[in-house]
Amino acid sequence: MVRTRYAPSPTGYMHLGNLRSALYEYLFARKNNGAFILRIEDTDTERYVEGAVDVIYRTLNDIGMYWDEGPDIGGDFGPYYQSERRDMYLPYAEQLVREGKAYYCFCTKDELTERRAEAEAKGETWKYDKKCSHIPYEEARKRVDAGESYVIRQNLPESGEASFDDVLYGHIAVDCSELDDMILIKADGMPTYNFANVIDDHTMNITHVLRGNEYLASTPKYNMLYKAFGWESPVYIHLPQVMRDAHRKLSKRDGDAYYEDFTRAGYLKDAIINYVALLGWNPGDEREFFTLDELIDAFSIEGLSKSPAIFDINKLNWMNAEYIRKLSPEDFHKNALPFYEKAGIAHMDAGILTTILQPRVEFFAQIPDMVDFLSKLDENYSIELFTNKKSKTDAQVSKTVLEMAIAALEKLDDWTLESVHDCLLSLAAEKGLKNGTMLWPVRIAMAGKQVTPGGAIEIAILLGRDEAMRRLNLGLAKLSE
Repeated sequence: MVRTRYAPSPTGYMHLGNLRSALYEYLFARKNNGAFILRIEDTDTERYVEGAVDVIYRTLNDIGMYWDEGPDIGGDFGPYYQSERRDMYLPYAEQLVREGKAYYCFCTKDELTERRAEAEAKGETWKYDKKCSHIPYEEARKRVDAGESYVIRQNLPESGEASFDDVLYGHIAVDCSELDDMILIKADGMPTYNFANVIDDHTMNITHVLRGNEYLASTPKYNMLYKAFGWESPVYIHLPQVMRDAHRKLSKRDGDAYYEDFTRAGYLKDAIINYVALLGWNPGDEREFFTLDELIDAFSIEGLSKSPAIFDINKLNWMNAEYIRKLSPEDFHKNALPFYEKAGIAHMDAGILTTILQPRVEFFAQIPDMVDFLSKLDENYSIELFTNKKSKTDAQVSKTVLEMAIAALEKLDDWTLESVHDCLLSLAAEKGLKNGTMLWPVRIAMAGKQVTPGGAIEIAILLGRDEAMRRLNLGLAKLSE
């Protein structure tokens, strides 16, 4: 049975590169009728971020990537918090020590710093010099039992080849002379990430490991651990990195946007997942839009690329806009409402707001800036805005138009889209004006800006009779000065 795992460290929030790894692991498991396991690798206590675990749960649940085993629901291979598995790692490391495949190291930080500096002064690349590997086991045990501080290091051969086979990258081999004896158990008794990862994957029966290709260089050492224990290695599938540009990858440390940053900005989760899925994977045809279930059906390892994927915010905006266009008016309003409230326009006609905004919005956080004029007019706008060659208007034409429009609108018995529309367009026809010549000055007076979602008639209804007439009279007064 295929078993994949998403094993995040709670050291920050989930940016889109992390999310893509989880997504591919989930898709691969579901495509192969396997199990998707959530494991929280929380042994790095210094970098632990309060609340990060809740974000992991919330994000995966929000998307619909439900796990089969995990800290909150249990399973046959728990515990699923790495910190709760702490007692299991040392016995495995001590087994390797007894077999000569690892050793106790008593070098202090100061000693290591001094030897590293000496190597660098000679122009040499520092790696641990195996000093403690020559201490007889019985002597080392006595020092451990006496309470001396120590770490346990992997005892790698000094010659030969360390290698593994990757589904995407093929056979990867490294000369053992280039490898460092990595620490397995730290001085505080906690396992290092690399060691715990191997033990956990084996004891949880993980069959396939999908992770970023930044781990390609360290995987030979992982594999040496599997060989040291006599275990079968999982199938490795190293994924191309997600880059913010040609030179830098997405990174939590660099503050790249997290999944929840995008959802708070009004990106739709389905659009985010759709876009993330295509960062390094191709379905093999021309399709660009997928539901999560459709991604499961379409996903294959053969569609993965070796080349880095560039995160393109413009492409995400385009895709999100396409999803927004397909929303029902009710769903559009539901998503837009928090941003209407922020903009101070939640009391305005929902139907008109949907009509003018749904074709224009790429993500919902754009709304407040797009409609700022509705809640508060910038009364210091320039009368130069009234000049428009296409509509054949200038300050004088606009003054004349506003005088006529105000007089006609004041006579209306009701204030509806139909009544305002008929009033202004009938007036234009009566005076022999083009519709644009009539509507441009009216819209500028009510909005105080050239570019607005919606035209003069929609804006008039959204503002209401009193505010619309106030602004029209203000515009006329500015043109009369």
